[in-house]
Amino acid sequence: MNRKALYPGTFDPITNGHADLVRRAAGLFDSVVVAIAANAGKAPLFSLEARVDLARRVLADLPNVSVTGYSELTVEFAKKHDLSIVIRGLRAVSDFEFEFQLANMNRHLARDIETVFLTPQEQFTFISSSLVREIAVLGGDVHEFVHPIVLAELRKLRKK
Repeated sequence: MNRKALYPGTFDPITNGHADLVRRAAGLFDSVVVAIAANAGKAPLFSLEARVDLARRVLADLPNVSVTGYSELTVEFAKKHDLSIVIRGLRAVSDFEFEFQLANMNRHLARDIETVFLTPQEQFTFISSSLVREIAVLGGDVHEFVHPIVLAELRKLRKK
C-alpha cells in the first residue's frame, strides 16, 4: 500500500521543529507533501513563494518529500492530490484543543482523510514560527531554532 501524507501549515518560517516532523514523517510514509498555505490573513513575514523556496532548500535531502504552495481548504488540496493522511504537530498540551477541533472538522468535511499527530523531539517543543519571527525581527539570535538557510534569509529581512 502506498501511504502518502500531507503536512500542511503556514511555515513562516520553517523551523527546526517543522523539519524534525517532516524528517520523521518521511520515515513513516512513502511520500510526504509539505503544503504551505498562502494564509494572507496571518500577514506572513515571507511571501508564499519565499516560504516554499525556503522549505524546499531545507528539506532538499529528503527524496520522498515535496513542497508546494496552496490556497484552498486543506482537505480539498488533499483530495485533489490523492492524499489520505494529514500530519499535524503537537508541541504541548495547549496545542491539543485546537488541533483536535481541526481534525474533527476535517473529518466532517472529508471522511476518508485521517489526521495523524506527531510530537517533535524534546529540544523543539517550545519553538514556534511566530516566536522565531518576533525574536528575529527584534534582532535576537534564532540560530538554534532554524536551518542556516532560513537564518540567512531572516537576517536579510532585518537589514531592510
